[in-house]
Amino acid sequence: MASEREKSPRRGMCAAIVSMEGLAVALASPVMISIGGVSAGLAVPLGLGFFVACILVAGMLRRPWAYWLGWALQVVAIAMGFLISIMFVIGVIFAILWGMGDLLGRKIDRERAAAFAELDRIIAREEAAEQGASDDADASDDAVSDDSASRP
Repeated sequence: MASEREKSPRRGMCAAIVSMEGLAVALASPVMISIGGVSAGLAVPLGLGFFVACILVAGMLRRPWAYWLGWALQVVAIAMGFLISIMFVIGVIFAILWGMGDLLGRKIDRERAAAFAELDRIIAREEAAEQGASDDADASDDAVSDDSASRP
């Protein structure tokens, strides 16, 4: 299981967005057929293929290059507007959501990294202070034992 430091809000947000986008486009396939006049032979494989691609990208978001694949999916979703015009709107909405998830996720990741770095500095400082205090206590114990040894 990943530690708290390894969890990325960016990855979680983008995975959720691209998964929902895949579902929305897959469910748009019947609309493409009935309203858009797109053949079932094109609409169904396109919708299901896009859904599978979105799920795969959501799973690959551990790797930095997968975010570029996410952007490519946004372009494909918008381009589906040439088949049925409502996909221009849906594609743009999801592209904005993807962009905000990516942008805000990066910002949160940077702020978390800075906060964890500061936490590490504080912990190191406290450990050094405790180590210094125990060294001082050991030195004073040695001094006390030296004094008692020199007494008759």
